[in-house]
Amino acid sequence: MPITQTPDPASVISEAIEGIFATVAEVRRLALASHAAAVAEGRAFLDPDVRGLAPAFVDLLEAPDQLAVGLGIILEPGTLPSHPLRLEWWQRSTGRDAPVPLEVDLHPDSVGFYDYMAADWFAVPRRTRARHVVGPYVDVHGTDRYLLTLTMPMEADGRFLGVAGADVPITGFETVVLRRLGTAEAILVNDEGRVVVSTTSRWITGCLLPDHERRPGVPLAELPWELLEPPLPEPARAASRGEG
Repeated sequence: MPITQTPDPASVISEAIEGIFATVAEVRRLALASHAAAVAEGRAFLDPDVRGLAPAFVDLLEAPDQLAVGLGIILEPGTLPSHPLRLEWWQRSTGRDAPVPLEVDLHPDSVGFYDYMAADWFAVPRRTRARHVVGPYVDVHGTDRYLLTLTMPMEADGRFLGVAGADVPITGFETVVLRRLGTAEAILVNDEGRVVVSTTSRWITGCLLPDHERRPGVPLAELPWELLEPPLPEPARAASRGEG
């Protein structure tokens, strides 16, 4: 009788997240190629160059088996001479056949100002020059979905230009991971102890592990996540979902 090998949770999760980062890397490649073309022409990187990326971003969103519901670039202030702040972000929206651009208020004096520089998905790659993932959180500024946001820094000749990124619904990420894990038991938590994915109903996605229940886990490479393996902690109290 054949022996069924239990999947390694760390490998399963890493494979799933690397698939998403591959999409982010393609977004970055497209943006940096456009920037390099402008430099080769001896001119500044301009808003029409950024707008010209839209068709490629839409194609990525509409690719088969695409987990991301939103993707694009968010630029460092001053990258465009005519736009102090600028993003080019496209997202799939319920009830619409095609992706639509994300429209946010980028006027600092406005009550509804979208200060993306303060968001961890921008500030951390800006500081560390390394990729980052934030969530799960409720995206109150865009889709109102429960999301993970994955970002990578964009640099040219040592200059930070901004980040490329993608939004992934936690339900989609969970589905992929849990299907591959099968009966293997594990809990994935982020750096604040919030559950990202869980194979047990004792701890559901979004729960915050109390400090006295937290213990060292297996860190995942280049991610602010740890994998807790059996025996898993028993829930001591209910915890609310995080918002961002």
